[in-house]
Amino acid sequence: MSSASTYLRLRRALDVLAAAALLVLTLPLSAGVAIAVRVSMGSPILFKQERVGQGGRRFAIFKFRTMVQDAEMLGGGYMPAKLDLVPPLGRFLRKTSLDEIPQLINIFRGDMSFIGPRPALPDQVQRYNETQARRLSVPQGLTGLAQVRYRNNATWSVRIESDLDYVERLGPRLDLTILGLTARRVLGGHGVLLDQQPDEVDDLGKNGMDNART
Repeated sequence: MSSASTYLRLRRALDVLAAAALLVLTLPLSAGVAIAVRVSMGSPILFKQERVGQGGRRFAIFKFRTMVQDAEMLGGGYMPAKLDLVPPLGRFLRKTSLDEIPQLINIFRGDMSFIGPRPALPDQVQRYNETQARRLSVPQGLTGLAQVRYRNNATWSVRIESDLDYVERLGPRLDLTILGLTARRVLGGHGVLLDQQPDEVDDLGKNGMDNART
């Protein structure tokens, strides 16, 4: 068994313990956010979307809803474009990353890890080339190297390069660095763009990476 495999097995055990503890500790905060979403934006409180995990396995990712009801039918899709689909509460939840708290459930269930490439949409994965698909060789994460470098302020092809860099350098030292930088970025609220349009980040066909999307 390789050192990377051994580390991932150990990290999985830590993921389960940490996710369980955080689910309990954040319960009052989660309840407050849930009430705020219900009062301000109505139902549903949670947003569920199919994503692709390690090895291509599909799962439903959970977030607190940040867009208006039926946003996808109004043009929201993966990003809300420039339509006013993200109300003030949703913008706050995105900027502070509070909308990500329900993903602790995904981590506890084994869909994700705390650290790794962000899980992509099936349509995006279908457009990967052989090199890009290597980002799926490790557990997908709540935060990763691309997120601490750019958050969402970069094109998909640039972010996927960081994901591949992470796969090559996987180890406890890098993971601890990412955790520290994530805390700094979340507390500072830096690098979050809320009104991007798909053509601003989807650079498919414009670079040598076959313009992966993530």
